[in-house]
Amino acid sequence: MQTKLALIVSDTPQAQAGVEALRSSHDWVAPAEADVLVVVGGDGFLLHVLHEMLDWDHVLPCYGMNLGTVGFLMNSQQDDGRSIAQRVAEAHSVSVRPIEMHAVDKHGQEFCYYAINEVSLLRETRQTAKLEVRVNGKVRMEELAGDGIMVATPAGSTAYNLSAGGPILPLGSRMLALTPLSPFRPRRWKGAILPESAEVEFRIREPEKRPVAAVADQKEVREVRSVRIVASQVKELTLLFDPGASLEERIFAEQFEV
Repeated sequence: MQTKLALIVSDTPQAQAGVEALRSSHDWVAPAEADVLVVVGGDGFLLHVLHEMLDWDHVLPCYGMNLGTVGFLMNSQQDDGRSIAQRVAEAHSVSVRPIEMHAVDKHGQEFCYYAINEVSLLRETRQTAKLEVRVNGKVRMEELAGDGIMVATPAGSTAYNLSAGGPILPLGSRMLALTPLSPFRPRRWKGAILPESAEVEFRIREPEKRPVAAVADQKEVREVRSVRIVASQVKELTLLFDPGASLEERIFAEQFEV
């Protein structure tokens, strides 16, 4: 039986202008009837679609086509002579497990969001953030002073995490990167690599004087008091990549780039 494809396109002028030939090249169905979503745009738009799908009853594989800026999570939109149906049929799948952020703000309200790339804690003012770091209920660092800290997934380890000096994690490693942001004390701490099963918790020290925001990909909670992060046990996403251009290959290439 033929795979049913749905087309979702970013509203940016670049994506809208470049998708006309694709629109007429296939008999598309509505997302509710589809087996696979073809997502056209950039990495940010694909992440938006993936987050939307986390609220669906049934999560679909996504084949991204790059008509954005970076396109690290996307496939090339160049015509290689294959139909879109053929490209999807020949694509390799990669499973991506999001992490869950449970943040409590100064009013005691709890906010729960998924992150596919990373959860970041960031100082809100010129005052240095001061954080207590716990792993599996045990205090591992009584006070980290700096701009903040992040927990990154393997899929997100080459994004903000890499720019902050964090490690690249291979896909399938079931690990998380704990990476400080401009640490002042302890100055030489470079972070840690944790098993995906670890529960990471941050408690804000001096929160009135040193307010901190927590960000799960694009979702932000300001003036948090505590943040708990765990890997999702029930949600898993699937990305599709052309042969020879898998996400795993791109992560390998990042480690040898000079």
